[in-house]
Amino acid sequence: MPIRFFLPGAGFALLFAVTGCTMPSKSPLTDSYGSKPHLPKPKSSLLPTVNIAPAEGWPEGKLPTAAAGLKVQAFAKELQHPRWLYVLPNGDVLVAETDAPPKPQDSKGIKGKIMKWVMQRAGSSYPSANRISLLRDTNADGVAEQKTVFLQNLNSPFGMALVGNMLYVANTDALMRFPYQSGTTQITAAGTKVLDLPAGRLNHHWTKNVIASPAGSKLYITVGSNSNVAENGLDQEQGRALIMEFDLASAQARPFATGLRNPNGMDWQPQSGTLWTVVNERDELGNDLVPDYLTSVKEGAFYGWPYNYYGQHVDTRVKPQNPTLVARAIPPDYALGNHTASLGLVFYRSDLLPQYRNGALIGQHGSWNRKPHSGYKVIFVPFQNGQPMGQPQDVLTGFLSDQGKAYGRPVGVAVDSSGAILVADDVGDVIWRVSPSNTTTKQ
Repeated sequence: MPIRFFLPGAGFALLFAVTGCTMPSKSPLTDSYGSKPHLPKPKSSLLPTVNIAPAEGWPEGKLPTAAAGLKVQAFAKELQHPRWLYVLPNGDVLVAETDAPPKPQDSKGIKGKIMKWVMQRAGSSYPSANRISLLRDTNADGVAEQKTVFLQNLNSPFGMALVGNMLYVANTDALMRFPYQSGTTQITAAGTKVLDLPAGRLNHHWTKNVIASPAGSKLYITVGSNSNVAENGLDQEQGRALIMEFDLASAQARPFATGLRNPNGMDWQPQSGTLWTVVNERDELGNDLVPDYLTSVKEGAFYGWPYNYYGQHVDTRVKPQNPTLVARAIPPDYALGNHTASLGLVFYRSDLLPQYRNGALIGQHGSWNRKPHSGYKVIFVPFQNGQPMGQPQDVLTGFLSDQGKAYGRPVGVAVDSSGAILVADDVGDVIWRVSPSNTTTKQ
């Protein structure tokens, strides 16, 4: 049942005016995908476009729709807001059951209250479970028969990375380290704080992801911005909107790439060995700006936030401007659609689904700031010679009802030990498994 939240007095009247008067986009969504997206003139307004797909959950017997030649089944059900996945070397699957931490300064004023209402309607409204669960498929039927609480009493955990016998977990406020032994179903040892991460009472983009370098000597950590476009002041953005590099031997951290408004998923492209990420771009410039994107992450590069987007397209809302940084900004590699909230990213390396080899699988959580809706699906971006080529392909759709309600919302994506695709659905409270339709597994 969707949660209802009412804004009192003038706040609700303003929200009603915004949602009732928003004109839908007349541009095809495909214009905002690919290496050269169409970027119209910005349309700024006092209050944002609000077009929520209310969280409904999956009706009994209803499933997402898999692409031709594929089937989908529930790998695990009855989770609590599962957002991120990590597959251990022995095939066990870790899932972060998590939600936003308390951040009282992020909901001040009318706009803050509107945003809180938006998140609740969209399904992000429960106290965070603050745990990581372990899922184990004991008989290779595509369903997790075993579920255990692997780690608990965390603080809005998100990313996970195993290096040797140490599991690193990115809480919203700190990178933690836990001892791990293959096959264990629970860790009871106290974690060790490795690195403080920006958080606090504002903490606008709270998710922190972590990935290890192929050699296991460094960790890369995503930190989102503390605002949409620095409206809370640039002093609130220290150490944010970037990917951080952490050297395990020296325990030293440094910015690796900056100007990334809200980076989430990261992975190493198999052909080039380059780090790539997906990034959520800014809101409130109209239905058709700004596309979220997939990009290679170049050491020392600046990608524009908050001053500009997609190269030298200046955002005049940001005061004061910084012409030196604007001139330095490089455009991202591949647009992923306007307001699609692209979060999950994994490159496909397995043989089970050869049509996806070396390309990027991306979980698109879905829009709230666009009319009509965008995202709410898992897509595939083909790669050739280490670079994205051509238009994206739908892998898993059907997350919206005909009435525009959200059965589910895909977030993290991973590839299990057999080569099947796993998708965390934080509204449906399900982990979906996508595999070839000609394989035999129980439904």
